[in-house]
Amino acid sequence: MDRKAVRGWLMYDWANSAFATTIMAAVMPIFYKEVAGGDLPGNTAENYWGFTQTIAMLFVALLSPIMGAIADYSGVKVRFLTYFAVMGALSCGVMAFIGEGDWLLASVLVIIGTVGFSAGNTFYDGLLIDIAPPEQRDRISSKGYAAGYLGGGVLLLINIIMILGWKTLGFPDKTAATQTVFATVGIWWLIFAIPLMRNVKEKAKGVSSSFGEAVRSGLTRIGHTMKTAARYPELLKYMAAFWFFNDGINTVIVMATIYGSGIGIDTNSLIVALLITQFIGYPSTLLFIKFASRFGTKRSLSGSLIIYVLIVVLGYFMTSAVHFYALAFMVGLVQGGSQALARSTYANLVPPSRTAEFFGFLSLSSKFSSIAGPLVFSVVGTITGSSRLAILSLVAFFIIGIALLAAVNLEKGRREALAGE
Repeated sequence: MDRKAVRGWLMYDWANSAFATTIMAAVMPIFYKEVAGGDLPGNTAENYWGFTQTIAMLFVALLSPIMGAIADYSGVKVRFLTYFAVMGALSCGVMAFIGEGDWLLASVLVIIGTVGFSAGNTFYDGLLIDIAPPEQRDRISSKGYAAGYLGGGVLLLINIIMILGWKTLGFPDKTAATQTVFATVGIWWLIFAIPLMRNVKEKAKGVSSSFGEAVRSGLTRIGHTMKTAARYPELLKYMAAFWFFNDGINTVIVMATIYGSGIGIDTNSLIVALLITQFIGYPSTLLFIKFASRFGTKRSLSGSLIIYVLIVVLGYFMTSAVHFYALAFMVGLVQGGSQALARSTYANLVPPSRTAEFFGFLSLSSKFSSIAGPLVFSVVGTITGSSRLAILSLVAFFIIGIALLAAVNLEKGRREALAGE
């Protein structure tokens, strides 16, 4: 195993997680509300942000089959990852020019950056097979997850210092400091992506095929998966549950700060709260996995989703920064654990010889389902004129997810998966 290649692969998670924390979750949503959409009436900025996330996820979902096919195509994963990383990083650089009233420009750049982030991750995930043997993949994958938490958290901390200390650092105002923060995300992304670009080499493919054949093959596999999934009824029930609760989790991540800004929480408090979530997330994930070993995966996952219901309900009543800090802490406790348990549960329900195929299908289907959360938030907010009712609407995703999960028999599902072999 090439240690340089492994380190390079780990550093890319450190690199691109800055986009997830600063652009998707922390700084940009607040900037969008207060500056780019500052002249929009009522809760229009929050609704437009929700529509922006919906459009971005739609583009990613439509590209997923093609991206998956390219990921299986010999010798191009690093090249295409580089293209999308550069596209995402450049979009962050251009964000430095977003000014007052430029909500449309901000939306376009966030969509471009999200496509670069998500499409790049398709190739990043695929490279794990090239850099690690099967017995090492769980360990290295977990290290990458940890590197992402730390990398995104470190730059977010630097960004908070820049925004809070704008006068000391010589910026003319907080807006200029925030615009510079966006540029630092692009620079961070590119610099720490270099080790992967230089050191990760892909394994040669035994059978050559054209790009068109690879795309057709990828689409054919998706169709085959859909036709044969009926053989695994417990897996289908779990996938339905996953689509709902995973969409709820993702919507909380991308809408939390702009919602907080909309109800009057100040910028500094919102960003500090996201930093709390980031640094609580990693140790809590490890602790949550221990809970699973003691109480069972399904019970622990259901427990984490019940906590999310509590988080959303409390979010409806939230009025102060202290409340937001408490909710950020609660999210940090369950965010990583719920996602880790959801992934491992799915892995235990798919046929062992078809894990890549079924994970690819889950990735595609969940990207389409992830459109619903931000869309429901924005539609409810637009109809009612209340962001509080919009955030409360997310309770439905978690309750439906919990109910569907309760109907899943994990032991029976595992037997079905093995029988399919």
